[in-house]
Amino acid sequence: MTQAIDFKKSLRRQMRKARRSIKPAQQRQHAKGLLSTLRRLTQFRRSQNIALYLPSDGEISPEEVIDYCRKLGKQCYLPVLHPVRHNRLWFIPYNKDTVLINNIYGIKEPSLIKAPRRPAWALDLVLLPLVAFDEEGGRLGMGGGYYDRTFAFKQGWRKSGGTSLIGLAHDLQKVDRLKTESWDIPLEGIATETRFYRAIR
Repeated sequence: MTQAIDFKKSLRRQMRKARRSIKPAQQRQHAKGLLSTLRRLTQFRRSQNIALYLPSDGEISPEEVIDYCRKLGKQCYLPVLHPVRHNRLWFIPYNKDTVLINNIYGIKEPSLIKAPRRPAWALDLVLLPLVAFDEEGGRLGMGGGYYDRTFAFKQGWRKSGGTSLIGLAHDLQKVDRLKTESWDIPLEGIATETRFYRAIR
C-alpha cells in the first residue's frame, strides 16, 4: 500500500512539472486542439448543461470550449468546494458576469452568494481535470477525491444514460498503465489536444 501511495505521489510530481513546462503559445494551441477533439464527440454535441473548470498548475485549458459552448447557447458550470460536506463539489452556472473568488487552493471559483446550484446528477456532461491517464481510461487526480465522492452515484456505471464524465489532459500526461481503485469513478474517456481515448474498462 505504501509503495503504491509513493508511486502516485512521484507520478503526480512528475506530471505536474511536465505540464507546467508547456510554453504559453503551446498551451493555446493545445486549447484549440482540445476544442476540435470535443466537437467531434456525440456526448459533447448533445449536452446542454456542461461542467468544466478554470485551468491552473499547467492543466489543459477548456476556455476555448467554454467560449464555444456560449456561442451555441449551452450552459456552463464550474465546480465549487462544498462549504459543509468534506471533499465534495457543488456546481454553479458560469456566465460572463459571474463573480469569481479564490478557494483554499488558490483556484478561482464562483462566489456562492445568491448563486443557483445544479445537482451533479442533473449535469449532462462533466469535463474534469486530471494529472495522469492511461489509454484504457484510468485517471489519476490530485488526490483529494472531490470528483470521486461527488459522483459516487456513478459507481458501477457503464454505457447507460445519465451524466457523462470525460477527463481532459495534454497528451504528455498519458502513461502506460494506472492501477484503479474500487472508489474511482469510471470515465467514458479522456480528450486531449490530438484525440479522444475511449475507456475500455
